[in-house]
Amino acid sequence: NKILWSDETKIKLFGLNSKRYVWRKPGTAHHLSDTVPTVKHGDGSIMLWGCFSAAGTGRLVAIEGKMNAAKYRDILDENLLQSIQDLRLGRRVTFQQDNDPKHTAKIKKEWLHNNSVTVLEWPSQSPDLNPIEHLWRDLKMAVHQCLPSNLTELERICKEE
Repeated sequence: NKILWSDETKIKLFGLNSKRYVWRKPGTAHHLSDTVPTVKHGDGSIMLWGCFSAAGTGRLVAIEGKMNAAKYRDILDENLLQSIQDLRLGRRVTFQQDNDPKHTAKIKKEWLHNNSVTVLEWPSQSPDLNPIEHLWRDLKMAVHQCLPSNLTELERICKEE
């Protein structure tokens, strides 16, 4: 009943965060509204880790640098138990994560065991089964509407949404 879904996502500063297709009849002109602006310099993105349950959204964390097992454990240490507490899920919560190697590393498994966190078994390479993907899509669409001008503003908008 009490599942806390989690995952990471990349959010781009400029342009849509998802693919966009436009169909038009042969011989018809391009419409300016169908074009996506691009930049030559100053482009960027942020990586985020987040979680949610039926009770609401947990913490949203910007990931600095390259993610590895130790950094993932630190993210869980600083945010997972607090999210469980903030959402009032109690100790009988089941935590979901995909089978990315950093999620299955020994250092992370030990942390989960030491903190009595039950993990939902998950099929390999099945990100489309995780309902957090819908949340990420909604976040990316909302961020795109706000037109952030730099990475600091992008992170702030993500956390406010």
